[in-house]
Amino acid sequence: MKTIDAFPEDVIEEENVFIAMGDGIRLAARIWRPKQSLDAPVPAVLEFIPYRKRFGTAVRDSVTHPYLAGHGYAAVRVDLRGSGESDGVLTDEYLQQELDDGAAVIEWLAAQPWCDGRVGMMGISWGGFNALQIAAMRPPALRAIATLCSTDDRYADDVHHMGGCLLGDNLSWASVMFAYNSLPPDPALVGGRWRQMWMERLEGSGLWLETWLSHQRRDDYWRHGSVCEDYSAIQCPVLAVSGWADGYSNAVFRMLTHLQVPRMGLIGPWSHRYPHFGVPGPAIGFLQELRRWWDHWLKGIDRGLADEPMLRVWMQDSVPPTTSYAHRPGRWVAETSWPSPRVQERSYRLAPARLIPAEEPTDGASEPRLSIQSPLTLGVFAGKWCSYAAGPDLAHDQRQEDGGALVFESAPLTEPIEILGAPVVELELAADQAVAMVAARVSDVRPNDEATRVTYGLLNLTHRDGSADPKPLVPGESYCVHVKLNEIAQTFPAGHRIRLSLSTSYWPLAWPSPQPVRLTVDPAASRLVLPVRPPSADDARLRAFEPPEGAVPEPRTMISPDEHRWRVVRDLASDESVLEVINDSGSSHFDRIDLMVGSRGEERYSSCGDDFGSVKGETRWTRSLKRGDWGVRTETRTVLTSSADDFHLCADLDAYETDAEGERRVFCHSWDRRIPRDFV
Repeated sequence: MKTIDAFPEDVIEEENVFIAMGDGIRLAARIWRPKQSLDAPVPAVLEFIPYRKRFGTAVRDSVTHPYLAGHGYAAVRVDLRGSGESDGVLTDEYLQQELDDGAAVIEWLAAQPWCDGRVGMMGISWGGFNALQIAAMRPPALRAIATLCSTDDRYADDVHHMGGCLLGDNLSWASVMFAYNSLPPDPALVGGRWRQMWMERLEGSGLWLETWLSHQRRDDYWRHGSVCEDYSAIQCPVLAVSGWADGYSNAVFRMLTHLQVPRMGLIGPWSHRYPHFGVPGPAIGFLQELRRWWDHWLKGIDRGLADEPMLRVWMQDSVPPTTSYAHRPGRWVAETSWPSPRVQERSYRLAPARLIPAEEPTDGASEPRLSIQSPLTLGVFAGKWCSYAAGPDLAHDQRQEDGGALVFESAPLTEPIEILGAPVVELELAADQAVAMVAARVSDVRPNDEATRVTYGLLNLTHRDGSADPKPLVPGESYCVHVKLNEIAQTFPAGHRIRLSLSTSYWPLAWPSPQPVRLTVDPAASRLVLPVRPPSADDARLRAFEPPEGAVPEPRTMISPDEHRWRVVRDLASDESVLEVINDSGSSHFDRIDLMVGSRGEERYSSCGDDFGSVKGETRWTRSLKRGDWGVRTETRTVLTSSADDFHLCADLDAYETDAEGERRVFCHSWDRRIPRDFV
């Protein structure tokens, strides 16, 4: 990334500003704005998240927000209530209190003497979620939003569930926030109140995973904050952005389809990151794109947005399978509308071990029914539901999974095929259990038989008619189900084969069914439907993205290096299989504020043989802050197991304080909960 230290506008920074809410709670903000903004007010752009402006997102913020300020905006980064140096306690995601606070901050910004009354909102992940949710509340000053790596549907398409299946990332993400919420504010900003604020957080934040596991179907808990419940509530322009390695790319397509406001979609090869930091590459000059977006909607300057396509995506070329990519080859393609009339369905019939183009004549012979009972551990090479590109967290060679799956494969392609959209698998099937799942994967099989997963989908078969009212299966009874796979843009070259794989397990990406399941599939009544997009000469004429640039990042000194590792261990004596994940950010000294920050996470997902009662997810996090003789350290541990009837959740939180006399434990709490399974 090119760093810029001189901008069209001189920038001043207000490191910490407290914004008072109506109930007396104060939210902590960091503000960058043009030096002349008191004389010539400017629009404001808000990012509103819980990840601690002081150090958690400080480096990213220092690259992004001063850049926007240097181009004529007041860039404002606010910590949510109960996070960072803001007052209060954070007890869950996207509560109405959070959204009301966000609307109040927008009103406060619009009233500042350096703001011209026009406000935009942007954010990635949590900040992308609440940008959509607050836009649906229609604060008068909010004129446009940019939402990245977010969703319109908190139940169907978030870190918690997929196709009605419980995701392993539900445990992983809950553990991340369990650790984040255990940290105190910085005494350098809040003074002697820091310890009382810390104790309030330790005592009051709670165990979020317990709440999430108590809502296993689509109910009012998940409907809250899901803007898909009423797309018409959003009345301001929306820029929706994601990446193919991210977990949230499907939402871009839904929002382009259903929103009725000016909207644009952008999907690159990236993981869960801003595109100017994008990995896998190529990263793009996303801050320049944001300037164009804000200039148009907040300043009324014509930046040519009317001439831009509604959707731009990175059409990925074929690559060998690996768990991480620095760069993903491909090219930019575009559609002027979505759904696009240019994308056409291409169907393939299922036959034993074969995918047959629907237009090919049949030989008239009936196809035998096929059955599969996958090993419990099918899925250990699946990677993470949402990649953070912080380690080898993408899917590995699918040959390691396909031995336990039903596999259907095309003949070698005689010409390339490009797809854009969501493949769908239509299945006629029966199960021998009342609760079952099916995982469907489409892979690109190279001439040397390497198999790269292109996309996948999950369906809890009790959710076949919807997730609000799941219904048990009648063992042995046939059902017609549709499994929608993740949206994707992918080229299958000539000479390669297209493979569809079906399995009854995908652990630990998804929590397994209560019992082993055998599925029987009628191939004659089943098919794979691919969204085929013909190449367009217009793609070569697309405006090129500029290279990434940003402000000079905040300095920090590495004390100990980071470590990111995924390791699969199989003990042949005990038949235990384990996926070990290390997410260690090491420790760094933030030079400007003289603060040392440490963070290490460990995740362990295990099972024994095909004992479905043996599955176990365990996470441990250690977080620390230190300045001089003062320091804090927190240890969190979460363990999730299950029986056929219940989830068993255990957790521990320990907090330690260090001063000139040494370290002592100042808080501890343990949880032990049983939560009934609800058709999961």
